[in-house]
Amino acid sequence: MRQNRRRIVIIGGGIAGLSTAVYALKCGYQVEVLEMHDMAGGLAMSWRRGQYTFETCLHWLVGSSPIGEFHAQWREILDIEKLTFINPEEFVRIETENGEKLSVYTNVDHLEAELLRRAPQDAVAIRDLTRSIRSLGKFRVLDPSGGLAENWRNILRDLPIFPLLGKLTKMSGAEYGSRFSDPLLRNFFSSGDIGKMSAIAMILSLAWMNTGNAGYCIGGSQALIRLIEDKIKSLGGKIRFKAKVEKILVENDRAIGVELANGEIVAADWVISAADGHATIFDLLGGKYVDAATRSRYDEKELFASYVQVSLGVALDLSDQPPMITQVVATPLMVDPGTELDHVPFRFFHFDPTFAPKGKTAVTSVLPTRNFTYWTDMRGKDLAGYQAQKHRVADSIISVLEKRVPGVREAIEVVDVSTPASVIRYTGNWKGTMEGWLVEPGASFRPLPNTLPGLSGFVMVGQWVMPGGGLPSGPMTARPAMKAICKQDRIDFTPWLDAQEAVLIADEPVER
Repeated sequence: MRQNRRRIVIIGGGIAGLSTAVYALKCGYQVEVLEMHDMAGGLAMSWRRGQYTFETCLHWLVGSSPIGEFHAQWREILDIEKLTFINPEEFVRIETENGEKLSVYTNVDHLEAELLRRAPQDAVAIRDLTRSIRSLGKFRVLDPSGGLAENWRNILRDLPIFPLLGKLTKMSGAEYGSRFSDPLLRNFFSSGDIGKMSAIAMILSLAWMNTGNAGYCIGGSQALIRLIEDKIKSLGGKIRFKAKVEKILVENDRAIGVELANGEIVAADWVISAADGHATIFDLLGGKYVDAATRSRYDEKELFASYVQVSLGVALDLSDQPPMITQVVATPLMVDPGTELDHVPFRFFHFDPTFAPKGKTAVTSVLPTRNFTYWTDMRGKDLAGYQAQKHRVADSIISVLEKRVPGVREAIEVVDVSTPASVIRYTGNWKGTMEGWLVEPGASFRPLPNTLPGLSGFVMVGQWVMPGGGLPSGPMTARPAMKAICKQDRIDFTPWLDAQEAVLIADEPVER
């Protein structure tokens, strides 16, 4: 018997690249993932500093429940049953410096009671919100890799909630928040990128939390990434680190491989880019395969902000704190020129025992900014000034935290600050954005084109294909990409196979 010797090279070892590798390996392809960093994950990253681990990605994972939406897709690419999930009672607590507070609970009944206690004058809008959360808990996202035949059952089941979906999709978070007179409840929907996005994004997330299908996995995003790496290894795939791609090689308008920074040529039958979309199209391919729609998208469509992250290793047991808090500050915190925040977020990782020794706590604060050039320019031209600005922001964050946790400054053992320059340096993500395209009101969550006009043998996957980004965008874009490739190559698409079955199918003849 002859082996399927068709070769796929994947640029980028983030969640999308690794997901694509698993699907490709299960279908019998030879796969090599090229990752420019020294570890996999991309934006799905956590890192160690002394005794502490700091997370920058995972807040919750849609599909954490064995009976929930998207769980089956995760099972196709990793042994998800090896992860331990927790479902916090409290999603986030919003507090002011004068002691006002609002708890946003994950259980919709508790949430409704809390909101009515806090803002009885908003009873009509509150009950409309909780009805929406209950209704959307039954919603099933359509399979991007399937057509009408694969999705008709979901469409029929969801018909009754289509009017609700349409209403929330067309409304921004800020518009939705304006329905409430209570300032804390209004601000929950209106602050930052949440206020710019379609309101459906946050309400659907609350619906998944209510059904127990948006839990946090112990170990954070890297626990998930390591399991996908294990799956790739078990299937015979290869991940090469510190392998930066400089150019996608094209012959007769077909991608035939890549050239690495060291001059090495890696040939392939298919090139799949899970790397930054802008860099892929305009740098690796030299902007040759760009139509008006693609250029307009990159010129005009709004992105999620980048961020400065302050991470603290605190020698205190902070388990009395909520897992996540938004502190409303009277004096805005300046992140950089043009970026002042009156809401300062904190995450207290006391719920993850792998992130700090017993009795100690990893704490992070992610501060959104769109002034990425300030940080990249300073790092390139004035490294001392860059370090001084990182220290200034960290000191400001510690001062805010000190008001909440008196004495915390003396208990801090580790201070770590990343900036948009760090994001760009480690992931190559355009403008340091955290999740690619921002889903604006009236836009859909449907995937964007994953091919380029006039170029064959090439596909894109990841957050530059799926607006809204997030971890699920990895398998959600990888699956249809590999299904389309298999169709062109006349190979069975077999995502459900386990490792042993996939190895066996790789030895079967390729149908032509």
